[in-house]
Amino acid sequence: MRTDVRTYAGGDTTVERMALEAGALGYGAIVSVGGPPMTCGAVRVIPGVYVAAEKPNQALAAVRRAAEGTFVTVRLGEQGFNRAAAGFAGVHALSGVYRCRRNSFDHVAARTAADRGVAIELVLAPLVRERGGLRQAALRRYADVLVLHHRYGFPLVLGSGARSCLDLRAPRAADALCRLFGLDEDGVEAALTGVETLMSPTLPVRVVE
Repeated sequence: MRTDVRTYAGGDTTVERMALEAGALGYGAIVSVGGPPMTCGAVRVIPGVYVAAEKPNQALAAVRRAAEGTFVTVRLGEQGFNRAAAGFAGVHALSGVYRCRRNSFDHVAARTAADRGVAIELVLAPLVRERGGLRQAALRRYADVLVLHHRYGFPLVLGSGARSCLDLRAPRAADALCRLFGLDEDGVEAALTGVETLMSPTLPVRVVE
């Protein structure tokens, strides 16, 4: 099932409308930060928690408070924080690598993420919204992640980062954006369909290419 990993409902866009618009684009589910679990038409809404903390102990406390059945994402930061967060129990994905300094998500964090079955979320919003140097920096960070992904085998997931239905991107558009940093069609499909596996820890999650 293709899933848009992270959306935010707000303004004139309700969770229900976000889900219906995502369904029209070809998604079977969305992870909605702060949204309730529900089904809208044929689209499943998976509640999401986005943890943004400065210190590992603060992030871990927030992760432990997350309700069962939520998709838990932790914002990346400095190198030491990232190494710790990759090993937190209950975390499904790490996000915001495009904001990080180069090498702050390094081989140690990558190996830990692979061993724990924790994904790196690649948010499409900066590739659409930013221009010039900021966009190029995001592309470089994503290309760096891809090198580590191929070496260590941690999962990838894709998220629009949409705050309104206008920010959603169809799978074909996501594929075109991902080609800019080297993720091929098979990789995009795996990233779009990996949420259910991540939320079912009894299933294998590590795939080494």
